[in-house]
Amino acid sequence: MNTYESTVNKINGDLKVFALGGLFEVGKNMYVIEYKDEIIIIDAGILFPEDNLYGIDYIIPDFTYLIENQHKIKGLFITHGHEDHIGGIPYLLKQVKIPKIYANGFTVELIKKKMEDHPNTKYTIYEFNELEKIKFQHLIVSFFRVNHSIPDAFGMCVSTPYGDVVTTGDFKFDLTPVGKDADYQKICAMGQKGVLLLMSDSTNAKVKDLSTSERLVADNITDLFRGIKGRIIIATFASNVSRLNQIIESSIENGRKLLVVGRSMENVVQIGRDLGYIKAKDEHFISEKELSRYNPNEITILSTGSQGEPLSALSRIASGSHKQIHIVPGDTIIFSSSAIPGNATEIDNVINQISKQGGNTIVQSSFNDVHASGHASSYEEKLLLKLLRPKYFMPIHGEFYMLKTHAKSAIDCGINPNNVFILENGKILNINENGAKVLSKKIPAKDILIDGTDVGGVNTAVIEERKQLSQRGMVTTVITLDSKGKILVKPTIISKGFLFAKDNESVFESIEEFINKYFNGIDAKAVNKESIIEDLKEKLLSHIKKICKQNPMVFIILNFTNIEKGIKNEKETEN
Repeated sequence: MNTYESTVNKINGDLKVFALGGLFEVGKNMYVIEYKDEIIIIDAGILFPEDNLYGIDYIIPDFTYLIENQHKIKGLFITHGHEDHIGGIPYLLKQVKIPKIYANGFTVELIKKKMEDHPNTKYTIYEFNELEKIKFQHLIVSFFRVNHSIPDAFGMCVSTPYGDVVTTGDFKFDLTPVGKDADYQKICAMGQKGVLLLMSDSTNAKVKDLSTSERLVADNITDLFRGIKGRIIIATFASNVSRLNQIIESSIENGRKLLVVGRSMENVVQIGRDLGYIKAKDEHFISEKELSRYNPNEITILSTGSQGEPLSALSRIASGSHKQIHIVPGDTIIFSSSAIPGNATEIDNVINQISKQGGNTIVQSSFNDVHASGHASSYEEKLLLKLLRPKYFMPIHGEFYMLKTHAKSAIDCGINPNNVFILENGKILNINENGAKVLSKKIPAKDILIDGTDVGGVNTAVIEERKQLSQRGMVTTVITLDSKGKILVKPTIISKGFLFAKDNESVFESIEEFINKYFNGIDAKAVNKESIIEDLKEKLLSHIKKICKQNPMVFIILNFTNIEKGIKNEKETEN
């Protein structure tokens, strides 16, 4: 009998587990464990937007429940330093009182660097020791090291009165890692003790084979560097410090100086050097101004932009818009990464630009192992399930099909199908003496769209307007009327994304003529201004559709000017 089974009947109160982000999506990770008057938050990430979210920088979780229950919050615990786990921290801190942020090693430094962009936001960060336990009245948090594509990644065990809730964070099993080993002994010990609920990373649930070891990738990169003549430009994820260290070591071994480009890459390399994860001296690095001093065979450029991001260093280099670095024939560009779903087109565009300028490209393939995923394959997920033997299972961090595939793996490994729960953000898994079930009540968990530094988020109506503007363009007319309601000066007509005025003079003359006839036919002074605007925009839009077969958004600005009193009344509307 497991420990939690022998004590369950002595406990009062329900244990609640839910996600505010990370379910039915890859990103925006935020998980909450609540018992009585204590809340533990695990991670606070962001999700990068799809192309249809015009002007949105990223998406964060809905903090409504945390705002309303912040008196219960005991701490924010961070599994590792990727943006989909720490990117939302500044926005959370601006709305919710967090007593402490708990993180370790490399993650601590990444959070501190991130918070430099929010100097007026106060926070307290505590660097936990992986051997310690953080104790509260009802809940106890302990840690176990895992392998991932960033240093100091941890899973966490939250001990509750009902038993242990274990979350893996992002993980894989790498038996020959470049960095530290995962804590296999602690994982086995948790399984021996008994796990109430396992919440496990589902990103690679569809991948069958064992994950490639980072050590193999390191060896392949070293071999590649030995055979390449000319400059090497290599793009990878900035957060993959072990990969960066191997690239740097291979460059030094082959007599190459390193140029690091891209703000995030520069920050991570500096933090990695400060913490000893990257072993290189100042003399091994050069600035952009020093490039011309060295032969091509003596240069490695370490760049952001492995996903074809339009504003990244590599995209600007490939397009020729970078101020000091340009592709030259003989350059070899290595993409030490795999394409995140949805980014393939952008990556292909960058590769095409590189090829047109005479550069050679090397990407991840069965012939070139230059990247290893940081997420467990289906085989590794099953291995963890066998080691931990949880009573209940909740797949996390993945699109729906990933969660469903992971859930099937759990059932295949012997977990009762009735004890496997695929939740969506905001749905509550409730555990008490009667067992576990999903409550009908749902916590607010909508996407919060961040535009610039707006903490409150962008209204979906604004996004719809941006979509309409991008598809239809707009026509704005500014009409000034005198005190008698007649047009005082020639109407101003402004077109954006509709028609270019110089090439379509007849269209704009027709719009002006239509406006003049409209006001000649009404007594504008006697009619409600809002009524004029609504009527005019509807009729003007019909006229535009008739003469040029297009459907732009129409904005009307009316200025009523009383010449005698000098009063100006401006009204604006849109279609």
